[in-house]
Amino acid sequence: MAKTLKIRDLTLRDGQQSSFATRMTQAEIERVLPYYKDAHFYAMEVWGGAVPDSVMRYLGENPWYRLESIKKEVGDVSKLTALSRGRNLFGYAPYTDEIIEGFCRNSIESGLGIMRIFDCLNDVENVKSTIKYVKKYGGIADCAVCYTVDPKYPKLSFWQKLMGKKNPAPVFTDDYFVSKAKVLADLGADMITIKDMSGLIPPQRVSALVKKLKAAVNVPIDFHTHCTPGYGLASVYAAIAAGVDVVDANCWWFGGGTGAPALELVYLFCQKLGIDLGVNMEAVAKINEQLKDIRSELNISVFGKDKPAPKPFNPVVDATPAEVEALLDKAVAAAEKEDFEALLDAAQKIEAYFGFPAPNKLVQEAEIPGGMYSNMVAQLQALKAEDILPKAMELIPEVRLSAGLPPLVTPTSQIVGAQAVNCALDLKAGRPMYTTKNNQFVNLVKGEYGTTPVKIDPEFRFKICGVREESNYDISKYQHQPNPELPEAGGVKLAENEKEELLLELFPLVAKPYLTGVKVKAYQAKVAAETPAKEEAAVAEPKAQPITGHTIVAPLPGKVIEFKVKVGDMVAVGQEVAVLEAMKMENSITSDAAGYVKQILVVAGENVATDAVLIELGEAPAKKEAPAAPKAAVGNKVVAPLPGRIISLKVKAGDAVKAGDEVVVLEAMKMENSITSDYDGTVQQVLVAEGDNVATDAVLMIIG
Repeated sequence: MAKTLKIRDLTLRDGQQSSFATRMTQAEIERVLPYYKDAHFYAMEVWGGAVPDSVMRYLGENPWYRLESIKKEVGDVSKLTALSRGRNLFGYAPYTDEIIEGFCRNSIESGLGIMRIFDCLNDVENVKSTIKYVKKYGGIADCAVCYTVDPKYPKLSFWQKLMGKKNPAPVFTDDYFVSKAKVLADLGADMITIKDMSGLIPPQRVSALVKKLKAAVNVPIDFHTHCTPGYGLASVYAAIAAGVDVVDANCWWFGGGTGAPALELVYLFCQKLGIDLGVNMEAVAKINEQLKDIRSELNISVFGKDKPAPKPFNPVVDATPAEVEALLDKAVAAAEKEDFEALLDAAQKIEAYFGFPAPNKLVQEAEIPGGMYSNMVAQLQALKAEDILPKAMELIPEVRLSAGLPPLVTPTSQIVGAQAVNCALDLKAGRPMYTTKNNQFVNLVKGEYGTTPVKIDPEFRFKICGVREESNYDISKYQHQPNPELPEAGGVKLAENEKEELLLELFPLVAKPYLTGVKVKAYQAKVAAETPAKEEAAVAEPKAQPITGHTIVAPLPGKVIEFKVKVGDMVAVGQEVAVLEAMKMENSITSDAAGYVKQILVVAGENVATDAVLIELGEAPAKKEAPAAPKAAVGNKVVAPLPGRIISLKVKAGDAVKAGDEVVVLEAMKMENSITSDYDGTVQQVLVAEGDNVATDAVLMIIG
């Protein structure tokens, strides 16, 4: 066992992302930075993951400035770390080497010291370019192996066994993870991280894996985990006893629960073993003084209430309670004896004493990421189909195995979860499984995300994609995002430098409105400064009119992200009218009545309480001699298998189609779903338009 242990602090990236939806503002970051310089962490994870997207989308801030400001304050005391998804960087599609190189170079020039690189399939081919360019520009390539487990397959019946059927052999063995680490080390990895994104690795498993990795590769080993299922702290203790080089942790007020273990509990354990963390705990205490208030601020802004917090504790000045001292002694003895059951019991009791969240037994039993489960619940609530959750959960192992057994990490966890929901909806409606397919699932099965851990059955690939051979994403077809001039901002380019161009490439849907707003604001300020002041009559702001019509209200507290309608628009029953961000999810708000938008009572970006009135609807005005509706064509109907928004119409009236042809792309559950025809024939009538919101079983077109 080593006498020193390096600490990577996750508080400012993974810590706030896991527990507070990545909503720390620049001002909140700046409140803690002066103390981080004195803390002397080996590394600080401050960027990557959801940070660049969220600071633009929700905070209207510059991601590059976030990184540069932290570097300016902390200097070279701690290495700044970011998380990226290899060739996908922060997006879902592979990028060209030109973009990967530019991103790595600008990140390192802006202060990044370590790039933690992972791939959602553990496909080493997808991380080669990032390793190369990180090292080329002087950064440290930290290559992560995503820890995952084999599904819990249903038990075979007596008759299945009699017929010679059997469940697949285990795939995610220790040898699997060690072999991946060896290849990454050969590619130039400067360190290897065991990335347990779901917190599913128990102490006995991580102990064995750390020892095997230390024997197999000659680079430092880092251990990253989460506490959701209850293994986190005990597994960190086991990894330390096994000789791990670096451990990831959060400061006290951001520790435990869905995040990584609290640093202070790691410190107490290491004190017992005489292990030096190299961290100034007095400075950490000052960081925590700020984080306590910031935690409350984030709880209110994200969840609408101040959720329970752990008991205050500062190991520098507070005496460790006698009960905790005894539990720590038990934990140390258990770790040294490799009595992992006793170690787990002691660690969980330590966390319970301080009031950290209890283990999530459902996530532990399901062996899927907590975020994946909460996403599925939120999606089904939006679809008003919560009753199929048990079936969707039951289908996850089957869907995952059919798709090549991908690890359940962003984005594959979302893709598999959404497809399991689609399959459950298909079965409920009496349709065969995979009648409804999300396009990301199609691309995964086709091979566009890379090589899956197990080979996909060519016949299943043909069923889903129409091809039997694996086909990788064709980088040569990549098209750069348009970069137009903005007349409303004096004609400047949307992206005026390489860093802005990279934001546009990586986050086109978010960066475009963000950059537009920045340029327009700067232009307006310039015009105002150059325009002589004039006395203008005070103009009274328009006041909201008394509400007399039907109201659409917020079903839960949150922030209004976007309105999908404007005053004067006609609204149909079931139509999406707003997007509300709540509980770390984007929730679609639909209308339960028809009418026209009379008033919008709040503005995008505003925080609202439960039952806050968002929109008032009025009765539709009478129309003069409204044209008669077209006579319905006779033929076979193509219907929407689930509610969503029409993204693309692939055919038009008069086109010939065959059974199985894609005719519509429907966005639902944040995935693009391909709607195919069940019939041969000619399109007689298209009853929807691109951008329309439709309900389940809405008729999209008639095929005769």
